[in-house]
Amino acid sequence: MASARAAAYYRRRAFRLPARLVRAAAALAMSLACIAVPAASLEVVVIPVVGAIGPASADFIVRGLLRAAHDDAQLAVVELDTPGGLDTSMRQIIKAILASPVPVAAFIAPSGARAASAGTYIVYASHVAAMAPGTNLGAATPIELGGGGTPGAPPAPSPAATGKGGAGDKPASAPKEVDTQSTEARKRIDDAAAYIRGLAQMRGRNVEWAERAVREAVSLPAREALEQHVVDLSARDIPDLLRQLDGRTLETANGNHRLATADAQVVILEPDWRSHLLSVITDPNVALILLTIGMYGLFFEFANPGFVLPGVAGAISLLIGLFALQLLPISYTGLALIFLGISFLIAEAFLPTFGTLGFGGIVAFATGAMMLIDTDVPGYGIPLPVIAALTVASAVFVFIVSRFAIKARRRPVVTGSEAMVGCVGEIIDGGLARTDGATGAEATGWAHVRGERWRVRAAVALPAGSRVRVTGRSGLMLTVVPIVDPKQGEPS
Repeated sequence: MASARAAAYYRRRAFRLPARLVRAAAALAMSLACIAVPAASLEVVVIPVVGAIGPASADFIVRGLLRAAHDDAQLAVVELDTPGGLDTSMRQIIKAILASPVPVAAFIAPSGARAASAGTYIVYASHVAAMAPGTNLGAATPIELGGGGTPGAPPAPSPAATGKGGAGDKPASAPKEVDTQSTEARKRIDDAAAYIRGLAQMRGRNVEWAERAVREAVSLPAREALEQHVVDLSARDIPDLLRQLDGRTLETANGNHRLATADAQVVILEPDWRSHLLSVITDPNVALILLTIGMYGLFFEFANPGFVLPGVAGAISLLIGLFALQLLPISYTGLALIFLGISFLIAEAFLPTFGTLGFGGIVAFATGAMMLIDTDVPGYGIPLPVIAALTVASAVFVFIVSRFAIKARRRPVVTGSEAMVGCVGEIIDGGLARTDGATGAEATGWAHVRGERWRVRAAVALPAGSRVRVTGRSGLMLTVVPIVDPKQGEPS
């Protein structure tokens, strides 16, 4: 009986042991998960953006949001200080924000910063909008492309905008100015107003002020923006912003996210080499210089095949310049005028036009450079001093090349068959004996010309030692004439 009880006891222990091991392993795995998950979820990614919104900043923000999603960050903060930017780049950023699985907070900081024009749309599109004291946003009227008015001047408000009331409304006579706007301008403003109104409705912010920011180009400081529910928070800096956001629940593209940002680890992204490269080459001044270098480099290579370096440098510069221009709002008429002007300047170096092509090339190049960038957005114009410097440099360059080309044409030929004409030689091996050649009586023999032994012929017989001048060449036979000594009147 005792042995049976012992056997039963050990059987029960044997069955209990695996269960205990399983429970211990499960508890260990849960503890490790609890340790690992908060470490990943506490990360906050900060994406600082300073300057005009363009292809480089759009690429930087989009890649920053992708990294935040890849690292399972709980929040991405876009720190803005921008005067505005290009519409295409702004919409690219907004699409990335709306599709981001990570909540995005737009924070206008530090004090003294602004989010004007395109920056206002980005603030309205973000899940959280915040401003530091001493900052402002607004003036979201789309800049008219292609000129046709004072750059940056806002259009007259529409009757719908002025009818909303408020201290910033225009006088009653203002709606008459709406009729002077072109249909394209009204369509562009209506489209922008509808766009920002939709963003405001999505985020539950002040819809009326958003539309006024587009139609009337109004702006607000941080305190008034908070009072009018244009932004959600006012914070001194990033740590203050994270403390205020702690515990909030935000809705993103893949569901609700509860923030725990009080003790979050802040990771500040810095622009990498790709962002710096895009920022440099998409500068309109740099793009224009690259185009000019590219054209002249290819011209040198085609004019002097075999140099290689001008062709390589020219092709690379031209391709990079064209890549930059396809990212920018350009006028193709201006681009065509630039190429036409450079072509005229190059042709001036080879054609006897007495400056006509050169002058036309300078005018075409300068006009095309002024028309090249088809927008008045701050930071994307080509200053007149840069255009003047490039035009003068091109004219001087072509003038110098023309002088070298003219000198080269006046030089005697030093290679090939033509190089033998005019050379002086000396008759050797018994002189020239008269024979009956195919063209009549002539004297043939051998002569020493340019350090080489040549078969020669002449119209008269000549003794050895006579000096002759080459007048022509036919295969390996040179035609020569005697050099007459002016003192003796006989061949020397």
